[in-house]
Amino acid sequence: MLALVRGKTLAAAGQSLGVSYTTVARRIQTIEETMGLQLFERLADGYRPTAAAMAMAEHAARMETEQHALMRRLQGEDQRLTGPLVITAPQLLIGPYIAPVLRHYAETHPDVDLILRATNDLLDLSRREADLALRISGSPGDSPRIKGRKVCAQETASFASLAYAERLDPQLTVDWIVYEGHPHVPRKALERAPSSRVRYVFDDMVAIIGAAQAGLGVARLPLFLGRSSPGLVQVPLLPPQPYADIWVLAHEDVWPSAKVKAFRDMLVPALRARRGEFVA
Repeated sequence: MLALVRGKTLAAAGQSLGVSYTTVARRIQTIEETMGLQLFERLADGYRPTAAAMAMAEHAARMETEQHALMRRLQGEDQRLTGPLVITAPQLLIGPYIAPVLRHYAETHPDVDLILRATNDLLDLSRREADLALRISGSPGDSPRIKGRKVCAQETASFASLAYAERLDPQLTVDWIVYEGHPHVPRKALERAPSSRVRYVFDDMVAIIGAAQAGLGVARLPLFLGRSSPGLVQVPLLPPQPYADIWVLAHEDVWPSAKVKAFRDMLVPALRARRGEFVA
């Protein structure tokens, strides 16, 4: 019921519940027949909830919130190093930085089942979509009840392929590859190369790196990415600039959990030991 109100379609509801859309349809039909109520209007573009469905969904949402609160509290009090631990982190941090910690943790605590969700999406820690999150952000908390620790600062700079860097002339036109969230040439770069222009706009950091490696232009990248990407060199168009910090986060209820604390205590010093890769 609640999943269909939120998702508006059988397919979306089924995906959120991990069942087929036909299963959702059968369950709704069974509830309607049992209660003698119409809960949804079947429309061409989805299911529209009736007043009765909305009332039921509101009660179900409150029950869900209480369930999450109870489970978080129990998890936070759990001092066993067994069972699942769900971690979320940006994809580009995992290989060089998170994977070594995962290996060490798994060897040290073999009874913990590690689940890694590699995504830049901000998973909801209140709804227990993850137990621990590593995020790159200036304001990392989902809510006032999210507890965090700043791991290290970051900086960005300008990078290009070696071939592009060798022919780079700040007095001539400089092509930039930019992220769609910041679709402009950095101001400091314009001061050094007034003829700079945006040539390509991408919505994905991996694509930006690939375009720069192919010699399509200059890209502003976090230092750890630019320095570790094969074929890229730092070019003197943009001096190192402050960038979003790296944080480790968990809901305050879950923060004291033995599994969360053990992973946090390994992760933070491991990243801080390599902070020179994130700043100039």
